[in-house]
Amino acid sequence: MESRRHSLLFAQLLGSIQRCPGFEALAGLVVLFAVFSFTATRFLTLESLAGIVTVASELGIVACGVTLLMISGEFDLSVGSVFGFSAMVFASLSNVGVPLVIGFVLALLVAFFIGWTNGLITVKFHIPSFITTLGTMMLWRGVLLAWTGGFGVRFWGKSLFLDVLNGQFFGGFRASALWFVVLVAICNFALTRTPYGNSVYATGGSREAARLLGIPVDRVKVVNFIIVAVLSGLAGCVQFARFASVDPLRGQGMELEAIAATVVGGTLMSGGHGSLVGTLFGVLLIGMVRSGLVMSGAPAYWYQAFVGVILIIAVIINTKLREWAK
Repeated sequence: MESRRHSLLFAQLLGSIQRCPGFEALAGLVVLFAVFSFTATRFLTLESLAGIVTVASELGIVACGVTLLMISGEFDLSVGSVFGFSAMVFASLSNVGVPLVIGFVLALLVAFFIGWTNGLITVKFHIPSFITTLGTMMLWRGVLLAWTGGFGVRFWGKSLFLDVLNGQFFGGFRASALWFVVLVAICNFALTRTPYGNSVYATGGSREAARLLGIPVDRVKVVNFIIVAVLSGLAGCVQFARFASVDPLRGQGMELEAIAATVVGGTLMSGGHGSLVGTLFGVLLIGMVRSGLVMSGAPAYWYQAFVGVILIIAVIINTKLREWAK
């Protein structure tokens, strides 16, 4: 009897943990923060923390869209190419005298078009989104390389608009952090407090059941493809504002980082489950790993290996928690 009661309490505890958005990522964040505090001498400085937040914010803007799309049961491997392509459009237009605000809007419209075509091809031709976006990832990266000849573009001017996008405002912290926090708040509200959010979860949980409930499944997916592309374009423009330059390989590999951060944050790759709060913790963890390893003296190329290990551990923990909670 006592053993049964303990088992019930354990199951309830696991259920509570499972319902806590991003618990696994938050726990990993705390552990890594403690480890890097001892192994990296400059880790606890304001400059270091600002660098972590900046890296996490630019990735996080992309990951917000990836989270929404993955909850609805789809993938987008083209976000890195959209990131770089939109930034290049913004930079190139700025250099030929187009006002920065107009160049920014046009860059986002290009991203909108790419997201719309990704969604349309996926839902109308019933092609797995993995294949669709793998193709468009290669397509837009190839177009970008052919367009630039492999050379980067630099903007030499100064502008208040670039400061609004990603200028410094306190102790090395940048405006990208504010953009990220605002986007997390907006997306989280939409996901948890609106009919759109219910449709996203229902679409990812069971497409056929969602259709029977009258949910326009194809429209939900196309909208999410557009959102993730526009947010990727925004992130590219935000990073361009930080460096005032962009090269044709900018954003390469970001698609895997964004998916990793989203999965570490508790979003299921099968769809139907996830949260923006978890993604917030996930991108902070990824940003902390990147900066912490460098400051600890580890070779920079260990970063991807470390993220891979964290991703595998996060998936295993998430899977086991679900099994034990049943």
